[in-house]
Amino acid sequence: MEGFDLVVVVGEDRDVLAVSHAMRERVVPVLGLSVSGNSTFLMEAGVGEVESVVEKLGAGEYHVAEVSRLSVSLDGSSEGVPCALNEVAVFPSRSATLMEHTLVVDGEVVWRDYSDGVIVATPTGSTAYALSAGGPILLPSSKAFVVVSVNSLDLTRRPLVVSEDSVIEIREVSSRCDCEVVVDGSHRFKVEDRVVIRRAERPALFVRLSRGSDTARRIAKKVMLAKELMDMPPSAKLILKILEYEGPLTQKDIIAKTLLPPRTVRHALSILMSRGLVHKQPLLRDARQDLYYVATELE
Repeated sequence: MEGFDLVVVVGEDRDVLAVSHAMRERVVPVLGLSVSGNSTFLMEAGVGEVESVVEKLGAGEYHVAEVSRLSVSLDGSSEGVPCALNEVAVFPSRSATLMEHTLVVDGEVVWRDYSDGVIVATPTGSTAYALSAGGPILLPSSKAFVVVSVNSLDLTRRPLVVSEDSVIEIREVSSRCDCEVVVDGSHRFKVEDRVVIRRAERPALFVRLSRGSDTARRIAKKVMLAKELMDMPPSAKLILKILEYEGPLTQKDIIAKTLLPPRTVRHALSILMSRGLVHKQPLLRDARQDLYYVATELE
């Protein structure tokens, strides 16, 4: 991507994430155009508005916003690990398994915890997986990150907001099975003991077509979704997040990616569909299977 002034991504949020990961340390402004026509935190407009978008770009009616990313080091090495735009999650590789870890911020021990896992999210990612796990929403202009312990055994455990200049360490990671670091829901890496997370040296750049903010409407939509998710089992939350990141999947694909038992996946999908959060349609290449996807009004 050397020599380019702008990268236009036509697709959905997951496609913008893929481009961001591919850039590594290179930074080129990104303009997201949603195929479904929804304006999200990563997609600035719908493909049906492309003529208006081109006019605004030509007239200079846009600005470039800087978005913080997370740099990740696993057991002392960051080789091959992309910067995270949304979040870095540390979980056991097997579902329904507790993980033990110590959270250290700027060299100070904050907690020793037993939970399903831990999430460190940027302001952009605070409306994604971290929100469904009980974390707060950070405004895009916030110079902070949020740390969420997922389903902690300590009922007093609360999400932690830290400065974006902080160094966050998740030490002494252990479980009955291998533990993994998941970057933006798509890149998985095995971790033995320690994860170090800090603000990446170079932020992501996004083209915004107006100074006026659509943030309030987008956040309101996320808050309503969070209320829907509050009384749902963790399996349903996980499957919804996987579908948001990966796009449409068959039940077999969902089982493989979540490592959940088939019965649990079927039950979670029935809950999500009954709430109108997930829809399904027959898989064209194999009518015996259904393809599950997130309702477009949620994106």
